[in-house]
Amino acid sequence: MKLISWNVNGIRAVLKKGFAEWFAEVQPDILCLQETKARAEQVELPLEFAGYHQYWNEAEKPGYSGTLILTKEKPLSVSNGIGIDEHDTEGRVITAEYPDFYLVTVYTPNAQNELRRLDYRMQWDLDFLAYCKDLEKSKPVIFCGDLNVAHTEIDLARPKNNRKSAGFSDQERAGFDKIVEAGFIDTFRHFEPDTTDAYSWWSYRAGARGKNVGWRIDYFCVSSTLVDRLESATILSEVMGSDHCPVTLTLK
Repeated sequence: MKLISWNVNGIRAVLKKGFAEWFAEVQPDILCLQETKARAEQVELPLEFAGYHQYWNEAEKPGYSGTLILTKEKPLSVSNGIGIDEHDTEGRVITAEYPDFYLVTVYTPNAQNELRRLDYRMQWDLDFLAYCKDLEKSKPVIFCGDLNVAHTEIDLARPKNNRKSAGFSDQERAGFDKIVEAGFIDTFRHFEPDTTDAYSWWSYRAGARGKNVGWRIDYFCVSSTLVDRLESATILSEVMGSDHCPVTLTLK
């Protein structure tokens, strides 16, 4: 089973940049998108997406945030949000239940410049982790998406320059520590514990992507009970169309 997650930074924009052709080539079992920036009725997916079930969660604010799951197998159930009104207006979470796991796609809030949204972000981290642990009481959980944090110094090109930047503050990194402590596996690091220069997001400024001055902020995390099913986890850094690239998880 091949799963792919991608922050597309606008689904209407990426459809103009070869997204459908790429999708037809890779044919994942499940594709999770973040930052779709559109409502379902605003997007007519081309024929390449025929045969996939679509599940959208849109922000109340037009053209902002948003998530989407495209899946070959119809889930047993699908829900939007995490059940907390404060968090559920921005279209950031979709949960799809399958026979042997829950799949959650998430677009984690950014702490923003000067960390002005950090307090909200840290509450989000606690509430989202509690939500996933509650799901885990029933069956294993896979969650994926743009988590807006580089966990360790090898997860970004310039850690010393970014200690107080959104996505690499001590508080946000500690939030990811809690994910690991709660028993979830960062699947890329499971296979590549020491790999450097492996990033999933690059600023549009100063030719950062060409120089590979990037951050790894897109993840697949899984319940520890799924460890024996892990086959591979990769970063598709060659795929263009967004300031992020897709990340993958293959299960046995």
